[in-house]
Amino acid sequence: MTDTSTGAPFLTAWFEILDGDEPSRILDLISDDFSLSILFSTGDGNATDFAGGRGALVGYLEQREKGTRTHHRLSATTLGQDELFLGEVRRAGVPEASFVAAGRVNGEGRLQRLLIGRSSEIRFT
Repeated sequence: MTDTSTGAPFLTAWFEILDGDEPSRILDLISDDFSLSILFSTGDGNATDFAGGRGALVGYLEQREKGTRTHHRLSATTLGQDELFLGEVRRAGVPEASFVAAGRVNGEGRLQRLLIGRSSEIRFT
């Protein structure tokens, strides 16, 4: 794998939309057979797993604190249909957690699979 400045263009755009004024626009980017698992740790062994299809993504979006947290890329790469994205979540500009995302983009340019792990217990910066 090679890390370039254009690594993971789909996931980079995904997180920019997620952090924007209309995060629900990401629903337009998923395939009909989309599935995800977002393991969201808040520390002390507490975590929530948003897993499933479109409905799980809608549930995740509904519980988010819109405009509070932002996603910042630390490194990213693409290998075929797969994108890997290592990032940092910031609250009001202050680092809060690290996360890693893996996504598979189908032949129509839509996100088919998404796996995200987030932890406030480790930093990559």
